[in-house]
Amino acid sequence: MRHLPNIICVFRLALIWPIQSALHAAEYRTAVALFIVAAASDGVDGYLAKRFGWTSELGKFLDPLADKLLIVTVFVEAAWLDLVPWWLTAAVVARDVMIGLGAGVYRLWFGPLHGRPTRFSKVNTGAQLFYVMLVMLNAAFRIPPHEVLDALALLTLLTTVLSGLHYLQVFTRRAWTQPPHAA
Repeated sequence: MRHLPNIICVFRLALIWPIQSALHAAEYRTAVALFIVAAASDGVDGYLAKRFGWTSELGKFLDPLADKLLIVTVFVEAAWLDLVPWWLTAAVVARDVMIGLGAGVYRLWFGPLHGRPTRFSKVNTGAQLFYVMLVMLNAAFRIPPHEVLDALALLTLLTTVLSGLHYLQVFTRRAWTQPPHAA
């Protein structure tokens, strides 16, 4: 049972392709249903890992990878279909690239990065997931109205920028206080 969170995470990774394919084929009802399952699985695997102590090094790698791949894939595909503005998609992708590069540089120069997602990051991930879910609901059922989506796009941009700046501050502070390790 202790591997159940990792199995759920792999399941979330496996849902990315069908979600992208359904979006691309304009099968928005299918896309939103699969996306809701994928987003809910993120909460379930996290709950199980924390509640029962079923955390693992693999899970610490897989969970954020699944989140990032799901979010980036849906944002890029939705932007390609003119469902999401490109400026927001660019901010989402740039933030994740910046975090990935920052973590890689830190790991190379200073050693293992013993970090957890910040509160800002969790709020941002929730905002991004909620926004693209509502975008797909709008494409499938014409709810919520575009004015709500426009306001949520700005809110999602704000959380994305603030989260990215916070990560930059955290990486910089850690790097500043740590001596480089010998390679």
